[in-house]
Amino acid sequence: MKAHYPLLILALAAPVALLARAPGSAGTDTAIASGPTVEQGTTAKLVYGLLSDSRYAYRPRALDDTLSSDVFKRYLEALDNSKMFFTAQDIARFAPYKTTLDDAIKGGDMGPAFAIFARYKQRVDQRSAYARSLLKQDIFDFSGNDRWYYDREDAAWAADDAALNTMWKESVRNDWLRLKLAGKKPDDIRKTLDKRYATLDSSVAELNGEDAFQSFLNAYTSAIDPHTDYFDPRTAERFNQSMSLSLEGIGAVLQKQDDLVLIREVVPGGPAARSNKLKPGDRVVAVGQGTSGVMEDVIGWRIDDVVEKIKGPKGTQVRMDVIPPEAGLDSKPVRIVLTRDKIKLSEDAAKAETITIPAANGVPAKRIGVIKLPGFYQDFEGRRSNDGDYASATRDVARLLKQFRAQKVDGVVMDLRNNGGGSLDEAVDLTGLFIDKGPVVQVRESGGRVSVDGDSKAGVAWDGPLAVLTNRGSASASEIFAGAIQDYGRGLIIGETTFGKGTVQNLVDLDRWPSNEQTHFGQVKLTIAQFFLPGGSSTQNKGVVPDVRFPVSVDATEYGESTYDNALPWTRIAAVPHVRYGNFAPILPQLDALHDARVAKDKEFQWWSQDVAEFRIEHAKKYVSLNESERRVERDRQAAKEVDRQAQRKALGLDTDPLADDATDDGLQVGERDIIAETAREKAAEKRPDPLLRESAAILADATNLLVQDQELTAEVLPESKLPTHWAQ
Repeated sequence: MKAHYPLLILALAAPVALLARAPGSAGTDTAIASGPTVEQGTTAKLVYGLLSDSRYAYRPRALDDTLSSDVFKRYLEALDNSKMFFTAQDIARFAPYKTTLDDAIKGGDMGPAFAIFARYKQRVDQRSAYARSLLKQDIFDFSGNDRWYYDREDAAWAADDAALNTMWKESVRNDWLRLKLAGKKPDDIRKTLDKRYATLDSSVAELNGEDAFQSFLNAYTSAIDPHTDYFDPRTAERFNQSMSLSLEGIGAVLQKQDDLVLIREVVPGGPAARSNKLKPGDRVVAVGQGTSGVMEDVIGWRIDDVVEKIKGPKGTQVRMDVIPPEAGLDSKPVRIVLTRDKIKLSEDAAKAETITIPAANGVPAKRIGVIKLPGFYQDFEGRRSNDGDYASATRDVARLLKQFRAQKVDGVVMDLRNNGGGSLDEAVDLTGLFIDKGPVVQVRESGGRVSVDGDSKAGVAWDGPLAVLTNRGSASASEIFAGAIQDYGRGLIIGETTFGKGTVQNLVDLDRWPSNEQTHFGQVKLTIAQFFLPGGSSTQNKGVVPDVRFPVSVDATEYGESTYDNALPWTRIAAVPHVRYGNFAPILPQLDALHDARVAKDKEFQWWSQDVAEFRIEHAKKYVSLNESERRVERDRQAAKEVDRQAQRKALGLDTDPLADDATDDGLQVGERDIIAETAREKAAEKRPDPLLRESAAILADATNLLVQDQELTAEVLPESKLPTHWAQ
């Protein structure tokens, strides 16, 4: 399998969430009405064969009544995790399926899954109708002590429709209160919420058999382990595009709003950007292929179906009728013709910036280079085809390090916050940019065989001071890189303990088995191994613990590998020989002291710490008050806090927060706001002050200063016989 499929170590690729699917045309429910297809039955049997075979799965599980019960539970959670649609009566009705789904999967019978799904759609329709009916009632008095308990994941199923009605009434009242606090008038609130609940209904109504099948099959795969997933052909294509950072199309990001698909963003350098004919907010009403293909009206279509029509092979043409945002919907559309091209998704690629740490106490200023790496991406197809221009995280980082060397920066911070993983090869190769040969990761397969993957190339791309910034969202490949850097003593790890995902996945194409078939069956991202660091420790469950720690923003009981009920436990194996370039333990107390003293005077860092603490307190409550006076006091407190902070920023000469004036919750959901303003807000968010990154650069500068000032300490931290860097020069 290694020879044919790319190894992945993705951490956060979850099964498809049904309500995350974009809304489209109503009346496209034929797949549900006609039941599951023969191809879906075949796919289910193929996935069963794969997951039950120890030659493929790292931890195969027998598909029996016990696992059937687990699949049953996970499927219900996938459909109704908040327990806002099904009742206990529904669950009792489904009870016969609890121990028979194993037989259904083995036999390729998707009937039970589709029956549950059909009931779900019916329940959503009923709930939407009830929510809309509440808008006509006099229930919006907010002077009492009512609360909306929004966290229902661990709650019992509502006994009956009456119990559901009670919950929905509180939920609708909370939606109303949020809009009221944002300054909306009753008529506007009523219209907004009526459209919101109608959109919920139409979004779910149009979910089809493919959606039902993928959700059910992912209930099965996630019962095996948290990171095994089924991708239908369309989802598999999108996944591969995200890994390669490229696709072929016009270079535009689309978003659904009501029954229309709008241009959300134009990708720089793509055909749309080069044409200067498309802009954010433009509404796409029809699409045609080539120079003479029929123009198809796409109003009311699902967004993924519209995307399929617009994208296509490089060099082909697509025609689109669009209505500008300032024009009425009855206006005559503008016909735009674009030639598709290969689009590089540069927004998700590695990026560099430089932070200057001012001189202080006789210590000269330091310039620290920062590389922000969102993922360990690689264009697998481009690499296999020997395309010298294929996307690669390591290649991009090497290029940025070359620029830093030319700029003579004093140190480099690798920012891996919220980097959820990617290619195992990239994790190994990227580590090789900072170490001079040696093992990077140990991989143990299901049979117990351990192989070692490492850097075999002499030399390094950066031999200077190094730090790695992590948080709880740093997972998998990020943990391999950070853990190896820590094992080698090559750099400092700063921030929060990482996610804790220590398993390796492989993409397996299901089309490899059926013979003489024209149908595509999709792919399975399958856990095939567990990885261990050079020192023998697994990152599984425990993650990588930083040398210098920041306040915990997300508790390990709420997010991370340890929250999965079927995650593998932490363990360790024998270490493999590797160089220890340094040992930072002797300077960690001094770094902590300098860090504490600095952040005590750093307003931005203090504010971040305060916000984290407040968020954790609010999150632990799992409810919000429905008393208007209480909510207004809280809203006004938050608004005053932002005004005060902005004033202090100006007084202290700090960069202002571009979102400070837009901090109040407007009560609207994504898709209800103006797309142009929302896109601008997202761009502004990228320019917000980042005290954690600045502090990480300062900590790295502290380390270099300490080693320059104290030669005895340098000899203890970085023995000269093993000194590969100019840390102390």
